[in-house]
Amino acid sequence: MSPITTHVLDTSLGQPAEGMVIRLEQETSEEWNALASGVTDSDGRIVDWLPTGSLEIGTYRLVFATGDYFSRLGIEAFYPRVTVEWTLSDSDSHYHVPLLLSPFGYSTYRGS
Repeated sequence: MSPITTHVLDTSLGQPAEGMVIRLEQETSEEWNALASGVTDSDGRIVDWLPTGSLEIGTYRLVFATGDYFSRLGIEAFYPRVTVEWTLSDSDSHYHVPLLLSPFGYSTYRGS
């Protein structure tokens, strides 16, 4: 399993957000480098971005293509993208960053 994972739940439909494109990026020298991108599976998860032991201490972000996801469902959404940034302080830990999503709001937290 990747040392960074995510899980997106569409709270407006009460189900996983299948088929959402998400980019994983790392901040370096005041710019963002793309590390990986993926599409959520039928359970709304991406678990295979990076190999174990590949993390460096620093700032990372996930960019969720929420507008495209809702557009495919025929739903107008307020947020075209949701960007979640965090500081990775232990390169040996697992970082799970879930997103709870609706067309007009979202919430996130560090999961396990």
